[in-house]
Amino acid sequence: MRVLRFFGNALLWVVAAVGLASILVWAGTSMGYLKPLVVISGSMEPGIMTGDLLIARPHDPSEVRVGQVTSLHSEVTGNIVTHRVIKKDRAEDGTWLFSMKGDANKSPDGEVYEVTGDVWQPALQIPGGGRVVARLTEPSVVIPLGVTLLALMALTLFPGESRDRRDETPDGRDEADGADADQTAEPDQTAEPDQTAEPDQTADPGETPELEAEPAENESVPVPS
Repeated sequence: MRVLRFFGNALLWVVAAVGLASILVWAGTSMGYLKPLVVISGSMEPGIMTGDLLIARPHDPSEVRVGQVTSLHSEVTGNIVTHRVIKKDRAEDGTWLFSMKGDANKSPDGEVYEVTGDVWQPALQIPGGGRVVARLTEPSVVIPLGVTLLALMALTLFPGESRDRRDETPDGRDEADGADADQTAEPDQTAEPDQTAEPDQTADPGETPELEAEPAENESVPVPS
């Protein structure tokens, strides 16, 4: 039971850390500071693999340089394309025009990307992170995981062994009783006269009888550490 409770607490800490990270990412995304991107094609392999998770940040188009990896919205597919910039121009109306190409592709992209606002560039790459995110959104994974998590949370709420039971000594007494026993086991310094040895009635009047009293045994009870 203690082992299960330990793993349950450890899992709760992991889930709490993941939850905190998710909240921070969500807050950053809502405020426009971050954009998580899941790579769904291999056009940038081997540098960026399918299933990787990219955390992109906004940049001014004027700061983008040819050769940098950039994420731009495609008017053709409706998705965000993360490729390498191979050409950069600016139209008379101020619109930025970007041409890009995937590292694994033989030819450039078939469209010119028109940008009027900020562009996104990957600041962090988590290998395989996109697959994890995708799996966690599937009901076949979320439901069993949620049930397991709830069971572990309930397990950690169970009360442990009582303190009295942990403090109980091997012979059934608790530590307090054991301490009392040690204190009362001291030899009585004020023993009554009838507890001393009687003098030998047949001894000579001139002899003084020797009184030898055996000391009382001081019993000690092992205290569980």
